[in-house]
Amino acid sequence: MQFGILGPLEVRTAGGETVAVGGPRPRALLALLLLDAGRLVSVERLIDGQYGDDPPAGAANAIQTHVSRLRRNLPAGLVEFHGSGYRLAVDREDVDAHRFERLAREGRETLAAGQHERAARLLKEALELWRGPALADVADAPFAQPQAARLEETRLAAREDLAEAQLALPGGAPVAELRELVAAHPLRERPRGLLMRALHASGQQAAALAVYDETRRLLADELGADPAPELAELHLAILRGGEQRQPPRRRLPAPLNPLIGREEELARIAALGDARLVTIVGPGGTGKTRLAVEAAHRAGPGREAGFADLSPVDDGSQAPLAVLGALGLREAGLQAPAAGRPDPADRLVAALADRPLLLVLDNCEHVIAAAAELVRRLLDACPGLTILATSREPLGLTGEVLVPLAPLAVPPPGTDPGDALSYPAVRLFADRAAAVRPGFTIGPEVAEICATLDGLPLAIELAAARLRTFTGPEIAARLNEHGRFKLLSRGDRTAAARHRTLHAVVEWSWSLLSPEEREAARRFSVFAGGASLEAAEAVCGDGDVLADLVDKSLVEADGGRYRMLDTIRLFCAERLAEAGDQRQARDAHAAWCLTLARRADPWLRRAEQLDWLAALSEEHDNLQAAIRHCVQDDPETASRLAGALAAYWWLSGRRGQITSSVVRLLDRIGGEPLEGLEEEYILCVLLAVRDLPPERWARAAELMRSIDHELRHPFLAVLWGMMAGPRDTVTVQRHGRLLDSDPWSQAVFMLGEALISLVHGRPGQAERGLEETLARFRALGERWGMAQALEWLAMIASWRGDWAGARRLWGQALDLHGQLGSVDEQVDVLCRRAAGLVREGDLAGARADLEQATELARRTGTSGSTPALDLGWGDLARFAGDLDEARARYTAVLESAVSGAYVTEGMRPFAHTALGRLAEAEGDLAEAGRRHAEALRLARGAVYADVADVAEGLAGPALLEGAAERAAYLLGVGAALRGTTITGDRDVARVAAGVTGFLGAEAFAGHFAKGAALSQEEALAALFD
Repeated sequence: MQFGILGPLEVRTAGGETVAVGGPRPRALLALLLLDAGRLVSVERLIDGQYGDDPPAGAANAIQTHVSRLRRNLPAGLVEFHGSGYRLAVDREDVDAHRFERLAREGRETLAAGQHERAARLLKEALELWRGPALADVADAPFAQPQAARLEETRLAAREDLAEAQLALPGGAPVAELRELVAAHPLRERPRGLLMRALHASGQQAAALAVYDETRRLLADELGADPAPELAELHLAILRGGEQRQPPRRRLPAPLNPLIGREEELARIAALGDARLVTIVGPGGTGKTRLAVEAAHRAGPGREAGFADLSPVDDGSQAPLAVLGALGLREAGLQAPAAGRPDPADRLVAALADRPLLLVLDNCEHVIAAAAELVRRLLDACPGLTILATSREPLGLTGEVLVPLAPLAVPPPGTDPGDALSYPAVRLFADRAAAVRPGFTIGPEVAEICATLDGLPLAIELAAARLRTFTGPEIAARLNEHGRFKLLSRGDRTAAARHRTLHAVVEWSWSLLSPEEREAARRFSVFAGGASLEAAEAVCGDGDVLADLVDKSLVEADGGRYRMLDTIRLFCAERLAEAGDQRQARDAHAAWCLTLARRADPWLRRAEQLDWLAALSEEHDNLQAAIRHCVQDDPETASRLAGALAAYWWLSGRRGQITSSVVRLLDRIGGEPLEGLEEEYILCVLLAVRDLPPERWARAAELMRSIDHELRHPFLAVLWGMMAGPRDTVTVQRHGRLLDSDPWSQAVFMLGEALISLVHGRPGQAERGLEETLARFRALGERWGMAQALEWLAMIASWRGDWAGARRLWGQALDLHGQLGSVDEQVDVLCRRAAGLVREGDLAGARADLEQATELARRTGTSGSTPALDLGWGDLARFAGDLDEARARYTAVLESAVSGAYVTEGMRPFAHTALGRLAEAEGDLAEAGRRHAEALRLARGAVYADVADVAEGLAGPALLEGAAERAAYLLGVGAALRGTTITGDRDVARVAAGVTGFLGAEAFAGHFAKGAALSQEEALAALFD
């Protein structure tokens, strides 16, 4: 007899004649027996398979009736009774499903051995056994859906294997078949890679590249992810025409449950004290992450530790960025772009070079090559770093120490329940069971459950959670029926194998959900970083259904947030794609993100700003996913999101993480903003200015100058002022009209006016304005504004020699920036305070400030170097006589200045003035003159305060040339432009002393007074005419 379930149920005699089986119930019963052909199937399993969770009172008698009907239609002795169940006495090879699975398995093994022709034959033979959807005419039976899904997944893998084998054969390019496969399963990357290879092999390079572009967009839109490294590598190989090569820190997570059964592994890790790279390896679901976190917690309360999860990373090149973000190494926020973007790995090395740290690097397997490269680089360059990695395979580095993690030990069959508790798998089940069913007692079925699940911790915990609904014996029976948690064959370490293994776990839980719960779970998959109850209800519907998903362990609840394990989320995303509801769900998700951003934005300018920055940071992954989706499908909403979130991205130092999406949005929009969204367009340009052509900036400037109403996004005025600088006089003059009449906007306007007074040589007026500004920001409780006012008040106090007042004010500014977490702002304040301490005469204090600033800059990944830092270190080196070090630092300032960016371009005159003074110290008068002349040229059109420094610099070579009167006069010109002298300026004091030695004190005072008496316009004419 031959039996078929790969399609409608079919029974044929040896002669090929069809045998009628009977009605739906006997057919379903036969299908159940065929799935375990040759094996005993208990009556309880048959009842569950036929009737599900609500069997009739006479279910056992009904099963006997169905068996009798089967026996009447089948040869005698084929259906055997063995006391507790029935057995279909047939060879498994007589059942098409078992024959298919054997052939598919052999085909894959043969393919792996490189025998492509034989593999193709085996796989074709396997796939030809299919006559339609598995179990098609018994699909309504409770057992059918999960079994059909399992068989269909195996069929899909076999089709992929067949295409792989055909590609290796001469002339083998199954393009049509692969297109059909890609269309049916759009989120699977393997068939897309095979299609790219097939197209490339058939000479269609452009078409192959188009498949990659489509894949990249689809993954970004649907999952917020990039293509896998193998697919990206294939894309690069096709582009090159060649052949593909085969393929501040984040705190440690706080565990919610005790770690059970890993004492031996913890002791081994603890004993590896001198090892710098320890990798915990094992199959998926064994608890590698949990063990690593526990080991890191036990490393000692005084040891700094960080946790970086690579599971969201789909492209190996993103691994360094993921570690940067996890360790809190944010990039500079409120400052102009640097010259070129530093490599993320370089930033990590710079940040960790001298830092003792235990880094837990979690989930490396899917980016194994990139993770290994990054680990090697970090360990080579960072002697204080120790890495504890988790992966399904070793990183393969010299010096790596492996800690294999096997499933938990399970008791042998027949173990007494009391003795079973000595086995960790049973202890784990009992612990988790007690949490969901108080008073739970261990029965003999618990050992069976743990053995069926092979001691896999993840599967055991999911099974224990089902005790909310089923008894222990019922769970054991269902696991025996479905066999869904069993790992794939040994040695298959690919990502697809990992997903299939966990896919079976999730699919089992999925089969127990109601239609409403499945819809909610599908829609929840659009969340990239978990969700609050409010967010989940906005996207998924009724919160009670979400609570049901928590009860059924599809969703985790922790501290008011709901999360899905990544594997569960990907499973649900596939179901979402099948349901055709992706666009609607992602639109709802984006709408909620926009609502949150708009609600948070005004609070970022009030006393509650820390709470709202934290709230937005918690939703950061969701915000990114939303804007990625909208860039492609809804540019208007994407623009509104960018506008509403601009202040958050700047204040939290996350501008670089959104740059690529903003650039794509601007490309999608084109050269003109969407109607009514001019402010959003300008903000996008500010967020991504370093990656945009000059015409984008020019268009943004035109739009900014054309705005004649109060800004809907008040922070735009701040950002524009910082980027365009005070030389954008048109916008500066209209600044007040652009801001609202609310207290924060008026305080910002007053801050801008005060700073303009300061840089245009009116320090008294500026100080009064800054004091009023400070009072206004204090009334609001707005820390950023307070820090800005305090910083500049400290600068003015230091100019007049009020050292104690300046220290106090700078200290307050640093404290406020620290509360905000703006490390880059702290660096700027420390540099300014260091310059003040030099003038005060406290060189040791200045050095300490620069060292602290360097360390902070290193933590942001800037290699411990900024233009302001280089200038400060250069001055200290010059005053100490280390002229070579000073020259290197000043030159670095020039190299890092970006043309067109006010903040860094404005450093160029200072650097040339410093190099001129360095040349004076070396006695090179010609070089000194050239440098000071270049500083003067660059200062044309600059603010008066900057020109004042250049004028004072010019006094140095004038003195060396014997023009002492001119030197004194230039020092006076500097005072006229700045509106004051600067107390303690060492270079000015040196020149003044030299002039006094030549002319005498009275003559010096006279020539100085002549320059100081000039109006600012006269002073400029004296320099440039």
